[in-house]
Amino acid sequence: MDFYLDYILDLPGVKVESCTQIEGRILLGLRILGEGIVCHHCQQYTEQLHQNRPILVRDLPVFGRPVYLKIPRRQFYCPSCQRYPTERIDFLDIKRRHTQRYEQNIYERVKQSSMEQIGREEELSYHEIKEIFARGNKVQKKNRLETG
Repeated sequence: MDFYLDYILDLPGVKVESCTQIEGRILLGLRILGEGIVCHHCQQYTEQLHQNRPILVRDLPVFGRPVYLKIPRRQFYCPSCQRYPTERIDFLDIKRRHTQRYEQNIYERVKQSSMEQIGREEELSYHEIKEIFARGNKVQKKNRLETG
């Protein structure tokens, strides 16, 4: 795809391969640049891809339109420990459907507004907003403790 989309997206370790607009939403298809991973079970490097299940993840809006990222969720086979580790993605927490920066944005906006208002604006359920806000609070408290 175009270098400029990679530059604008500004996420580590990925390249934009496709850009589509569907019903007012922007869908960016991403490719992960790394060939393999370090197994988080035994710390050995492996490139033996077991399966790839793409996931759809919400990111920050651009030009007033919601952005979704189609990210390959790769699972590898590690011959050293004979396990199947799933690749970790720097900008996405495990089992999350929103980028870290999107969740941080929602957290900051809710502090200035309300969960109901932000939910309407972002087309997110009250439960999703509440969960994002609670996680943001937890991260803020942890950061305050670490910085003293």
